[in-house]
Parts: sequence; C-alpha cells; structure tokens
Amino acid sequence: MDTLERLAINGGEKVRIKPFPTVNDQSGRWIGEEEKQFVMEVLESGHLFGVGGKFVTQFERAFAEYYGIKSAVSSSSGTAALHIALGALEVGPGDEIITTPITDMGTVIAILLCNAIPIFADVDPLTGNLSPQSIEKYISQKTKGIIAVHLFGQPCDMDAILAIADKYHLWVVEDCCQAHAAEYKGKKVGTFGIMGCFSFQQSKQITTGDGGMTISNDEQLGYRAKLFSDKGWPRDKSGRGHLFLAPNYRMTELQAAVGLAQLYKLDAIVATRRKTAEQLTSLIRNIPGVNPPKMLEVVNPSYWMYSFTVDEQELGVSSQEFQQALAAEGIPVTLGYIPKLIFEYDVIKEQKTYGKTHCPFDCERTNKGAGRYRAEDYPNALWSLKHWLCISWNEGISESDVQDIATAIRKVATVLSKSHKSKDDCQIKS
Repeated sequence: MDTLERLAINGGEKVRIKPFPTVNDQSGRWIGEEEKQFVMEVLESGHLFGVGGKFVTQFERAFAEYYGIKSAVSSSSGTAALHIALGALEVGPGDEIITTPITDMGTVIAILLCNAIPIFADVDPLTGNLSPQSIEKYISQKTKGIIAVHLFGQPCDMDAILAIADKYHLWVVEDCCQAHAAEYKGKKVGTFGIMGCFSFQQSKQITTGDGGMTISNDEQLGYRAKLFSDKGWPRDKSGRGHLFLAPNYRMTELQAAVGLAQLYKLDAIVATRRKTAEQLTSLIRNIPGVNPPKMLEVVNPSYWMYSFTVDEQELGVSSQEFQQALAAEGIPVTLGYIPKLIFEYDVIKEQKTYGKTHCPFDCERTNKGAGRYRAEDYPNALWSLKHWLCISWNEGISESDVQDIATAIRKVATVLSKSHKSKDDCQIKS
C-alpha cells in the first residue's frame, strides 16, 4: 500500500502535525483589548468586590437584555448557577428532579446540595439530549421538575419536554452551560423553562475562567435567586439579617469585567463556530460509513463540541478503533463525552455525600429505592458513550483546520473500508 494511503497508526504519514487551536489558551479564545480595558478599570478603581461595584451590575443587566428576560443573577460557576435556580425554587429533601445521565457532574451536584434525589431518564442516542418519551415513566408523586441539559450546544426538544412538564404540573430548568446563544425555533435556550443556567468556565462559548448566570422571567424567582447567591442577605436599608440558609456564590468585579467584554463578542463567536462546524458537516456528509451530527430541524446549535458517529458494520471496525486511527492522524478526537454514566461515579454509586450519612438517599422523606440506578435501564445513553466521536470546538478553528479534519476522516474511513471489503472478498473466495 502506498505510504499516503497507509494510516498513521500503521506507520503512514499524519494528515496533521501542527496542534489545533484550543480553548485552553489564546489560540482558541477571543480574549483581547476589550477585556484588558475593563479589567484595568476595575484594578484602578481598587474595588474588586461584586457588591457595590460597577461591572457585576452591568454584566447582569446586559445578560438579561441579551436573552430578553427580566432578571439575571451572576455567580461563581455553572454549578452554582444551577444550585441557585433550585434554591430559588425551594427544592428540598426527598424531592425528585429528572435529568440526563450524560452531563457534567455540576448538574447533579446542584440537586444533591438541595438534599433532593436525581432521577435519570434515557436520551436520544444521537443527540445525547433527554428523550421526552423516557421522561414520563420516571415521574412520581415526589417529582418537582426537570433539568433539561442542552448537550454540546444543541437544544433539547423543548416543545415535547414542556408538554410533559405541563401535563404533570412540573417546572423545567434549562442547563445551558454548553449552549450559549443556541436557538430552538428561533428563540434562545434558557428562555423556555422557568429558569435558565449558564457557565463561563474556560471551555464555554464565552468565559470568565469560571463563573455562572441564572436567568428568569419571573421577578419573584429572580429576587429569591439573588438572595440565594448572597447568603440570603437582602442588603437593603431595612436592617433585616440573613433571611434563610444560602451559600455565598457571588461573582467578583474582575470576572464580571471579562464577562461583559465577552458577552459583546458572543454573537460573533457563535457565528464563527457555526460556520466552521457546518463546513465540516458538508465535507464529511457523503463519506461512506460516516454520519454527521444529528440535528433537530428546528434548532440552531452553538457548537460546544462537534460529535459524529460511524457505521461500524460498513467500515469493519469499532468506533474505538476508528477514534484511535483518527487520533493518530493528528486530530484531537475522543470517544464518548464522559467515560461512564454520571450515576456510576463514586459520589452517587457509593452515596458519598454528607459525611457518612448517605443523605439524601437514605432520608426518611426519600422514596424507597430511589438512588438505585442500573446502567442497563439506559441503553441509548450507554450506546452514545461507546459510539460518539467528539471534537472540542472553538472560535479559533479555521477553514484550513476543518479541511484537515475532513481529510483525516475521509482517509481513515476510506482505508478501513477498503481493508474490510478486501477481507470479505478473501473470505468469499476461500
């Protein structure tokens, strides 16, 4: 076989040697003079504390305006943003919240910090988002709401999820931590449910290093969310003390200064991500054995990650073998998103929560048997983690970078397919 046809994993030449842009440094992040100007303004003022400062207030107002809602409450992380939402909704011990088994642990931590029970529904195997058909069978008398996670920046099927919530008188909180500016039927995610939660962690569409935001169109919930982010402290002239138990999740002026500058760039960042991701889809769509990302027709993703699958039967290899061959070509691709379903981590599997108490799983208010999760009950989620091929996406990825990714995918798929067909021919002749 010619060296150009030989896969890099078998000693051939790599398609790509130069590193790709990454969200971990300036190569994949649009951080520049605007952020410097705002941060210097904070430093020169000498006031870094969010309360009484300028930028936290401006950032919250600008974020609320961008999403067209009434309130936005900043915080220290996306996990905090989710906890604030559940705190504002007064989720308590033994309450059940339905969500997905494929998500960041922050989604589940927010539930457990309320002493509530996470209940998992299965997912659409190709999008990874909650399957509305699966949600309904997990609803009990203890169910209070649903956390819909817009995985990889692709919106969930919100019409179907909201219809189920309405049928059973449940609320919906949207976990938009990977989905800034993503749209469902022309409307931004985070504005469909009773509250929406965002993360500004390093890898997200916009970043403050770490940080979060909780939004709502319900003014009372917005007020309670603000209290919950600040130790239950109204900070008015009434002289009232701390009104209820709540953490300190305040954002600093430095974070907000960066966040405000980043927010002004969000539309351009997402437009760039969409352009290059759609370019990749167009280049790999007709490669035999390769399946581009599945998209609902009514969504406009914001591409936190680009995921695709392969036809193992047609190529004659497993998804893992394809991933290994593609990675050897210099493409930063991983198999799956998280290594196992979220409830298989020790914190949930062994109920390592509040000291040695196992709360909330053994709370007297908890339904008997709650917290006993079986992986086999989630066949679609299991399939997804074994078959997704994932590439982290960012605004630094250029059209030439996309060309290299597509070239490598085509090379690997073509060589593997030829090899598979050759083996089949040999077996037929023998």
